[in-house]
Amino acid sequence: MGMMKIPMIAREPDFMIHGVLKYHAFGQELWISDTTVGAWIITALLLLFGFIASRKLKTVSESDTPGLFQSGLEIAMEALENMAKGTMGANGRRFVNYIGTIFLFILLCNLSGLLGLRAPTADFGVTFLLGLFTFCIVNYQGIKNRGFGHVTSLFQPIPLLFPINLIGEIANPISISLRLFANLLSGVIIMGLWYGMMPWFAKIAIPAALHAYCDLFSGAIQTYVFCMLTMVYINDKME
Repeated sequence: MGMMKIPMIAREPDFMIHGVLKYHAFGQELWISDTTVGAWIITALLLLFGFIASRKLKTVSESDTPGLFQSGLEIAMEALENMAKGTMGANGRRFVNYIGTIFLFILLCNLSGLLGLRAPTADFGVTFLLGLFTFCIVNYQGIKNRGFGHVTSLFQPIPLLFPINLIGEIANPISISLRLFANLLSGVIIMGLWYGMMPWFAKIAIPAALHAYCDLFSGAIQTYVFCMLTMVYINDKME
């Protein structure tokens, strides 16, 4: 009697969004996905970091020698302030807190693939909301600083260009959200295909180089681009 061969089942590439917990609300079936869990983890890490940093800085006196943690915070804050001032001039100081917040959130989301999570920014629902926040701030500043002129500017230089100008205003937040989403999703797909299709010996060292590019390099660049475009759009509506 011959031995029965057990077929080897290859692992399918996996780069989809998966549901973690299903619940019902308002008569609808809703899911908590791995994107939601990843965003919760990153938000919790940011809150914990902010709490620790605040407690640490409150206990430091002017006569104390700055430690490594305090020096790192000061360097990071100075870099964010210089980036905001370099793009927005005198207006940069007003928006450095918002820019710093979305910078840290997007950066940690982009780097979460190094921790085995699916990057929340590889979900268009996340990046679209970030772009929507930018859209709301841009138009709020436009109305605040220009009044009704913010609306009439859509008809300049000639009224015939109103549809094009309106599309341009709407396209700005969509374009920055799609740019961030597409670049992060491409990295998720590349890593999913590699882990799902390559033999075991190709998963030992080579993925480290792929993670360094897809998560670290590309993630940092896309974070900078998103924040830079946000500042440019806001500054365009300022006096």
